[in-house]
Amino acid sequence: MKPRLTLVGAGPGDPELISMKGIKALASADVVLYDALVHPDLLHHCNDDTLKVFVGKRAGVHSFQQEKINEMIVEHALNRGHVVRLKGGDPFIFGRGKEELDYAGTFGIETAVIPGISSINLPGYYGMSLTRRGINESFWVITAVTSNGELSSDLKLASQTNATVVVLMGLKRIKQIVNIFKRANKDELPVAVIYRGSWQDGKVLMGSIKNIEQKVSRARYETPALIVMGEAVGPDPKFYQQAENLRQKYLTV
Repeated sequence: MKPRLTLVGAGPGDPELISMKGIKALASADVVLYDALVHPDLLHHCNDDTLKVFVGKRAGVHSFQQEKINEMIVEHALNRGHVVRLKGGDPFIFGRGKEELDYAGTFGIETAVIPGISSINLPGYYGMSLTRRGINESFWVITAVTSNGELSSDLKLASQTNATVVVLMGLKRIKQIVNIFKRANKDELPVAVIYRGSWQDGKVLMGSIKNIEQKVSRARYETPALIVMGEAVGPDPKFYQQAENLRQKYLTV
């Protein structure tokens, strides 16, 4: 028995979005510690005798503190062998993967990382682009709330740019977020709120800075949800004009 830890990104919900390497890691695991946002079907890739332990955390509800999860990783690795830490999205994008990796490393436990598809890729899953030629030169990924519970100051900086802004864990602060962009005179900026990621019941709500708060309130969306703001998110006017020109051409033939 050799103690080792593999951090595996489970992707943003759809169980088919995990990598083949991630599936192989699950098949060889002695213990799997899995998050709340991990699709239960992924556990079917484990052996029947694999110990499966839920260590989920959700916004505002922490079933397990991070320190306790770190200790569980080490305990199971030393006593059972191969521990797979199955984390929603990608372990290293606001997933505390580095903390778990370093903690296990201090005990001499061999570690490895298998990246996953992050929730920041969800706009593409629903046909939206984070970048568009001639529209923006970058996209920002920001967590809405800092470790001390305050709204991220990076949001104000991002509102001054033409970048697409992807906000994680920000649904409960949407009023404060849109107010920042309103003060930057961006009332018409397109906004998408993606609820439940790529799960089967996932939904997308489209709007603008001036009305997205009211739309979210009427839809009664809950966490987890992703907020995406930027011109690249909305329709491209020149494509609509090209389509209209082509339609008129063939109608007159």
